[in-house]
Amino acid sequence: MLTTLRIKNLAIVENVRVEFLDGLNVITGETGAGKSILIGALTLVLGGRADKNMIRTGEDKCGVEASFALKEVAPINFLLDDLGIDLCEGGQLIVQRIISESGSGKNLINGCSATVQMLKKLGNLLVDMHGPHDHQSLLSREFQLEMLDSFAQLAEVNQKYKHSYREMLDIAAELKELDGDDSQVAQQIDLLSYQVAEIDDAKLSEDDEDDLGQEHARVANAQRIIELSTTVYNAISEDEYSAFNAMVGAQGALTELSSIIDDAEEWRSEAESISIQLQELANTVSTTVQSIDADPERLQWLDDRITLIHALKRKYGSTIKDIIAFGQDAADRLHELQNREENISAIKLKLEDVKSKLTTIGKKLRAGRVKAAQTMADDVTAELRDLGFEHGIFSVNLEPCEPSPTGIDEIEFGFAPNLGEAMRPLRAIASSGEISRVMLAIKTILAGHDMIPVMVFDEIDANVGGETANAVGKKLAGVAKTHQVICITHLPQVAVHGDNHFVVSKQTDNQRTKTVISALSQEERVPEVARMLGGKDLTSVIMRHAEEMLKGSE
Repeated sequence: MLTTLRIKNLAIVENVRVEFLDGLNVITGETGAGKSILIGALTLVLGGRADKNMIRTGEDKCGVEASFALKEVAPINFLLDDLGIDLCEGGQLIVQRIISESGSGKNLINGCSATVQMLKKLGNLLVDMHGPHDHQSLLSREFQLEMLDSFAQLAEVNQKYKHSYREMLDIAAELKELDGDDSQVAQQIDLLSYQVAEIDDAKLSEDDEDDLGQEHARVANAQRIIELSTTVYNAISEDEYSAFNAMVGAQGALTELSSIIDDAEEWRSEAESISIQLQELANTVSTTVQSIDADPERLQWLDDRITLIHALKRKYGSTIKDIIAFGQDAADRLHELQNREENISAIKLKLEDVKSKLTTIGKKLRAGRVKAAQTMADDVTAELRDLGFEHGIFSVNLEPCEPSPTGIDEIEFGFAPNLGEAMRPLRAIASSGEISRVMLAIKTILAGHDMIPVMVFDEIDANVGGETANAVGKKLAGVAKTHQVICITHLPQVAVHGDNHFVVSKQTDNQRTKTVISALSQEERVPEVARMLGGKDLTSVIMRHAEEMLKGSE
C-alpha cells in the first residue's frame, strides 16, 4: 500500500506529508482547496508529465516522494532487477521526483537514478489511477478490449499476439521493400555497389586512426625530431661533459671513497646502475632517430590517406569502426538485392508462416475473450444493480475481424440502463453519471483479478447523488477490502464509508496561500460531513444527520 506521500512546493502546497492507511481513504474539502493536487502529485512521482509551472511561486524546485509497503514484492522486484535498480528491502519502496526551474530534475527509485519511463513502468504495477477525465476512455474500443482481457487474464496470450503482429508487419515491410519498382531496385544496387567498393578499396583497419596520426606527426616533424634527439644523445653520452662521462668520474671517486667509508660502496653501485641506464637511454634515442623516415613521398602518402579517411567519415560514420560496419551492412543489403527473387520467395514463405502463427494465437485470444465476455457482462450487470440500475443490463459483444494490433475481434460494450430500453452501445450514452457508474462497476470486478495494490479514484462519484451516491460509497468500501483505495469526493454519502478520512483546506500565512491536509478522528469527521451536507451553517439538525450517516455506514 501507499504509506506516505510527501509534497513540497508543488502549486499551492508548501510542505505536506500524508500518512495513508489500509482500506478506504477518503479525501474531502472545499472546492479549490487543492484536493486534486494530491492526486496530481502521485501521478507526477509515478512518471506523469512535468512542467516548471508546477513549482510554487518564489521557489526554484518542487518535489514529491511516495513510500510504499508491499505485501507481494515479486512482480516489483522482477521489474527493478530488469531496470538495474536496488530491490525492495522488506517490501519497502521509495520513489522520488524533483522538478527544477533550471531543468535539472531528478528521479530516484530506492535511491537509484531512474528515467521517467522507469517511473511509468513502476507506476503501472503499483497504482491504478482513475480521474474525472478517464470516464471517456471507457468509450474507446481498444480500452474495452483491455478491460475484457484483464478480466479474462489473457495478458500472456495477448503479449504473444502483439509480438507476432509486429513481426508480421516487419516482414511485410521487408517484402515490400524488396518487391518494389525494378528501376528503384537497380538504383539501390548501383549505390550500394559504389559504397561497398569505396570502403573495400580503402582497406581500413580500426588501428589506422591512431597509427596514421602518430606516423604523420613523426614524418612531418622529422627534421626537428632529429635535431632534438641528437641534442639529447650528445648530452647523455657524446659530449666531453656528458652525463655518462660525469657518472664514470663519479664511480672512480666512489671506488676510492669506499675504502674509507663503508656506505660509499653502495653509492658506487647505484652510480654504476645510473651509468648503465644512461647508456641504455642514449642507445634508445639513437635507434629511434635512425628509424625516422623523412621521405617527402611517405609524407604525401600519409596526407592522402588521412584525407581519404576524413572523406569516408563524412559519408559513412564518425569513426573507422562505424565506416567498416556501414560497409558490412551495405554488403549484406547488396547481397539481398542481387539475390532478390530468391529472397522474395523466402520472405513470402516466412510471411505466410508468421500469418499462420498469428491466426492461431488470434483464435486462442478470441476463444478466451468469447468465454469471458458473458461472465463479465453478468458480473458488471450485478454490480450496476447495486449502483442504482435496478433493471440495468450490461453486455459485451464481440465480432470477428481481420487481424489488427489488438486481435481478430471488434468489441462493443452495450448498456440498457432502464427496463424496456433497447441495448445501445455504451458510447451512445450521453450521461457522464451513468458512464462513471459503469466504470466503477468494471473497476470493482477487475479488482479481484489484478495484483495492483493501490486504486485511486478522483471524483468517481461525479454527477450522482442521493441513494446512488451511498451505493457508490458502499462499492468503494467493498473494493477497499482487497485493495488500498484513495478517493477524492464531494459527496457526504461516499465520505462516510471511509475507513480513514482526510480533509484538505487552504490557509493564509505571511500573505501567502498554502494547502494543508489533516487526518480526522471519528469525532472530527462529524462537522466535516455536516459541512458537506449543509455548507457553513452547521445547525444541530445537520450535525445529528451527519452523526447518523457515519453510524449507519459502520
